[in-house]
Amino acid sequence: MASKSRVSILDYFNIVCEGENGKIESNCKACGTRIQAKRTVTSNFVTHLKRKHQAMYDEFVRKKDVKREAMQNCTGPPSGRVISQSSPGMNKFDYSDPRQSLISEAIAKMIIRDLQPTQIIEYEGFRELLQLLEPRYIPVPCHYIQQQLLPAYVSQVQLAAKQALKGAESCSVTLDLWRSSFVGAGYLGVTCHFINADWHIRSALLACLPLTDHSNTQQMLSEFDEISESYGVSGKVFRVVADLSPCENRSPFRLPGFNLIGNVEEEEEGDEDCSDEKPGPGEAISSNENRKSLDQCLGRSRIDCFARLLAQCVKEGVCASPQISLPLSKAGHLYNYVIATVAPEKLVQVFGSNTSTNWQRPSSMDKWNAQLKILRQMVESMDFLEDIVDRNDLVLGNFEKAVLRELVEVLEPFEEASDMVQGDKHVSISLGLPCVLGLRKHLAEVVTHQCSAIVMGLSQALDRRLAGILEDPLYVTATTLDPQFKLSWSSDSDWHKQVLLEEVGKHTPLSPVEHHSEAQPSPSKRCKLFSFIKQRPTAQAKTVEQELSTYLHEEPTDEDPLQYWKRKSIDFPLLSQVAKKVFTVPATTTSVDQIFNLVSKTLRPENCRFLPKNLDTLIYLKANYRILWS
Repeated sequence: MASKSRVSILDYFNIVCEGENGKIESNCKACGTRIQAKRTVTSNFVTHLKRKHQAMYDEFVRKKDVKREAMQNCTGPPSGRVISQSSPGMNKFDYSDPRQSLISEAIAKMIIRDLQPTQIIEYEGFRELLQLLEPRYIPVPCHYIQQQLLPAYVSQVQLAAKQALKGAESCSVTLDLWRSSFVGAGYLGVTCHFINADWHIRSALLACLPLTDHSNTQQMLSEFDEISESYGVSGKVFRVVADLSPCENRSPFRLPGFNLIGNVEEEEEGDEDCSDEKPGPGEAISSNENRKSLDQCLGRSRIDCFARLLAQCVKEGVCASPQISLPLSKAGHLYNYVIATVAPEKLVQVFGSNTSTNWQRPSSMDKWNAQLKILRQMVESMDFLEDIVDRNDLVLGNFEKAVLRELVEVLEPFEEASDMVQGDKHVSISLGLPCVLGLRKHLAEVVTHQCSAIVMGLSQALDRRLAGILEDPLYVTATTLDPQFKLSWSSDSDWHKQVLLEEVGKHTPLSPVEHHSEAQPSPSKRCKLFSFIKQRPTAQAKTVEQELSTYLHEEPTDEDPLQYWKRKSIDFPLLSQVAKKVFTVPATTTSVDQIFNLVSKTLRPENCRFLPKNLDTLIYLKANYRILWS
């Protein structure tokens, strides 16, 4: 999407190849239709857009003249080929050349994926790199990327999201709040989760909004209502996953002292640890007021994020044992020393051949479960690590090794639960209740000598934060409608069956007989020629109780829940309607929340990285990257 005037039609097509005879082949981004045309003639593209995608064609017409005028003002009229700063005898690309468009689009992709400021294309070093890689390319100006190209991408995402949500029967929404003290700004991310007609779960960031007052919950909810109205989902929202307490940088929990990023001293100076420091009175009051305001405005439709509550349980459990800090701190020092001094090829047997660089990247190490994996690998290979280290002060004692070994054993099921619910391609809400039951059983049976305080702390945190979902109708319904579980987890199947029937009844107001009579047309008169054939009796629609009884009578299966209900939607029409609503609720964090964490860690003054002026636009496009370039 890098043309300057008439070739902006190529924004809506993916260039596949260019033939020797001057013809190019491309696929329509909306429907995938392959179109052939000469490089200098784009009428075939325009005709296809006008006939098949009227809304996209109207958008193209509106922006066509604006693009031409903007580019003429900043670089002069695109009058054929421009010759400047090129090798002798080498002409620059014409603005209508697909290769010019592809390179400009690749630059925009880099800016979006890496959250780079658009000014990077004006840097002398970047221009020299472009000149070296492709001397014929004409660099586009910075304000064209910022004022024309990125807004055009935003329009494409919005159009695609609105079209996808039109066919969604219901959806769930996640609200993520991030604030930054070093820039005094806050951002609200609104992510929508829905199941399409083909029973595939999809997520799209509807908006990333800068906030001047992150403590004003009413303002955030007002923004949410406007966004819901603009995307046509205001009457379709089933649940809202929201935790809008003002959290500094939304930084993920780190195992105390075991800082795998940077120096351990930095962790001890100001990062998140296991101290008994409490939030100030103003912060506590603001957090409580935000929660009360959310509960009043959203009511029972608001729920907390399961993955975040699980991480809080781990944090509180580990913090219950002060003696764990020293072994973790020593393990952190050993890790940092090994990474800094030992050749990566020697560490392959510790961290694996396919992760020889991943353990050094902050993006892969910013969560407690990722750090726990590293800690486990170190504990299992401690003898080897001590052999290649030439400093006795970094060697762990037998007691410290035993403590870390027990810590890994205690936290391993929590890590498994956290990994299980991650991802946006599968149902995750149905996993929450079985995970809590499994963690309870693990903590009741695990035998420890050095980490008994951690086990007790984890048990108390689990009861305080997650025990409520064992009786929550949403989680009971989601778990029961997951064909791999059904009611096999329940110790009181009759009671849980009644909870499920009540919850299903809220979403199926019509009785099956009424629904069947309205949906089916009156039968036409039978043909006299076939009057000798005995008429088949009309099948009676099942009640919810009958559907549930038949469903529970079948054996559990490991089939994907969404594909199971797609296949069974005819047999269980009422239950499948509820499943399509319940399974939209995510148990995990969203892509925009992960981007917020990345921004808080990398775009900081001490890292010589500052927030781009259009950060909200870049976050929006990065979160929706697959919609533009799947």
